[in-house]
Amino acid sequence: SPPKKFINDPKDAVDELIQGMLLQYPNKLRKLQNHHVLLSSEINHDKVNLLSGGGSGHEPSHAGWIGKGMLTGAILGGIFASPSVASILAAIRAVTKVGEGKGCLLIVKNYAGDRLNFGMACEMANSEGRLCRMVIVKDDCALPRTKGITGARGVAGTVLVHKIAGAAADQGLHLDAVASLAQTAADSMGSLGVALDAVTIPGASTTNDRLDDKTIELGLGIHGEAGIRQSPLMSCNDLAKEMITNINEFGLIEEGNVVPTFKSGDELAVLVNNLGGTSNFEMSLLTTSAVSFLESEGCKVSRVYVGSMMTSFDMMGASLTILSLAGAKANDLKNLHDSETTAISWPSVDVWKDTASARPSAEEIPEVGAPGEGSGASHEGIKVNIDEFSVVAKSMVTAAAKTLVDAEPELTKYDLICGDGDCGVTMKRGGQEVLDRIESGKLDLSHPVPLFASLADAVSASMGGTSGVLLELCFRKMSAFLLTCKDIDAKTMASAFKEGVEAISFYGG
Repeated sequence: SPPKKFINDPKDAVDELIQGMLLQYPNKLRKLQNHHVLLSSEINHDKVNLLSGGGSGHEPSHAGWIGKGMLTGAILGGIFASPSVASILAAIRAVTKVGEGKGCLLIVKNYAGDRLNFGMACEMANSEGRLCRMVIVKDDCALPRTKGITGARGVAGTVLVHKIAGAAADQGLHLDAVASLAQTAADSMGSLGVALDAVTIPGASTTNDRLDDKTIELGLGIHGEAGIRQSPLMSCNDLAKEMITNINEFGLIEEGNVVPTFKSGDELAVLVNNLGGTSNFEMSLLTTSAVSFLESEGCKVSRVYVGSMMTSFDMMGASLTILSLAGAKANDLKNLHDSETTAISWPSVDVWKDTASARPSAEEIPEVGAPGEGSGASHEGIKVNIDEFSVVAKSMVTAAAKTLVDAEPELTKYDLICGDGDCGVTMKRGGQEVLDRIESGKLDLSHPVPLFASLADAVSASMGGTSGVLLELCFRKMSAFLLTCKDIDAKTMASAFKEGVEAISFYGG
């Protein structure tokens, strides 16, 4: 049977996606007439405008990166399909002027269809007198460098290129300088994904069963392309180590030579990207494993980006991107990384700025201990207007506790009918504990405030179960309420009992 998806007619899905974006961001986004193109509501021709795009199904990429400091627009193809030359050219025309302005930079992932269509549109725009250049991102480390014609695929690292190039454009740099920084970023990173389950696209008639319940695939592409290898499921730590080792060994190109992506002592930015179907809980575990391994290798991970950046619908999996911040342009890249952006999907990033010192978050806030004997709030000064309170309290509490102990058989009988049969025994334990504490002098009968606190302690130590918690809540609430009173009489005690019962109702539901 077809997989369950939120969908109407698959052929209308991209139109409805665009409409959904416009409903979410009525002030920030605009659609380009006649095309599957989303643009910023504010287009500034006095700076380089950035465009990106590709097949739909990778959201929030790329429309989620529209905003000041990142993209000016995104061209949306069909599901996992390159956008048309006509739509790309229309987007370029919308953000450029003939013979003037700072032009447009296209940031393109390394897939044949994207390269050809964006490239054709770029050259057509240039022939119209519009300034346009293209940067290609190929950060995937899944395939050997010698395999295939086009080389490495463009994946989640593309988002970091958007960020760096967008910040450079907002600083007013000219097109060549923005393109150069974008290329530097693209050439300084490596990415690798792992899939626990393959992607099934909306509208498919069957579920993709490429991976069974016990198998994962290292390097599976964002369109479901084959990866490095399949293997049994690994622990999070082993998986992070495997991914990072592959990224590092795949390496970067420096002066024509392949060098490791990072080495001990390097400062790094790491993107832990949710491929669509992984829980936030698991993403944090993978983040811990990845950063811990990198820092055990002597690196400093100063920027950690975690979340859904470039997905593959609901693929159960994640990818790691490692960006080296150790090269000649490291300071430029860091400053551009940290520049503000209004891009609608950009996460808040808490930068570890002083990597020479420990992360501030490594220092735990000391636990505040319970008040010691004689410390904490005092009931001294709260007058008790009840004659011989200690004597009366001892008599009444003793009578109540003995009644509970004696009633065990009857309470058990009724609880066997409507419950699990332990109510009588539970109440007997509590009653007996109170009697024992009265006998040993451990129950403080001197004043109502410590009396009810002592009763709560006795119940907590002996009863357990839901009944014990509810009675403890009642007594603690009574003690806390009486601590706020100026004096205590019979009416005040009745009010305290009411507060205790209401606490049982509130907390117990």
